[in-house]
Amino acid sequence: MILTKQYRCIHSSSCQCTKGHLSEDVIFLVFQQLNWNPKLIATLSCTCKWFDDLAKRVLWKEFCKARAPKMMLDLQSSGSHSVDGNWRALGKLLIYCSGCSKGGLFNSIHIPGHFVYRTRFSRTSGKSFLLPQCRTDVLYVSDPCEHLDQGEEGDVGFFRGIFKSFSMSKVRKMLIKRRAQLHPTEVCPYCKAKLWSMLQAKMIPQSASCRLGSYEDCVEYYVCLNGHVLGICTLLPLSDSEEASE
Repeated sequence: MILTKQYRCIHSSSCQCTKGHLSEDVIFLVFQQLNWNPKLIATLSCTCKWFDDLAKRVLWKEFCKARAPKMMLDLQSSGSHSVDGNWRALGKLLIYCSGCSKGGLFNSIHIPGHFVYRTRFSRTSGKSFLLPQCRTDVLYVSDPCEHLDQGEEGDVGFFRGIFKSFSMSKVRKMLIKRRAQLHPTEVCPYCKAKLWSMLQAKMIPQSASCRLGSYEDCVEYYVCLNGHVLGICTLLPLSDSEEASE
């Protein structure tokens, strides 16, 4: 006989959770009708340990599949039923620009993180962020989230992304071969894993700035142990960008 794993609420004895849960099937159908609303999934996760586990295993996965179906199909095409990190981390990456704070990963400015309605992630664009010897790796990268008129820093863009099967990627092997150092204090804002600096490892090609429409020496990005990417660039003025593309 197969026993269903039991989950206990970590709240007090007065918590409503002690009076029983709806079945997973019912909750699934409710959130399906809500089009996997991420705010409601996050709210449900805060209710108790049982709901948090359900959200991690099921609801965030369905949100990711609904938001970026082709990308999710590709990320799982190697036979894995999960993704590096977890589904909640990937869901957050899809809709959250992490920004930066002074003294953090990108020292110079403070721009608060914020949620974005929709962002396009491109596998083709991801090739531009990889050295030629690593371009068999699969990397999805977003269009830059633009934060204009940031004083002396000019127009700033943040981008984010994710590697497919990062643990087996050539980028990871090269980082280890070059003895790249993990950041001593900062962690990935999506999964809390340690971060490698691609700039420090000298692994950012010039093609990245062309793809972003930024100055050549003003692109920096990090990749965490789970393959999540977060980066910053200084964007060219629109007229300069047009001339560069021509």
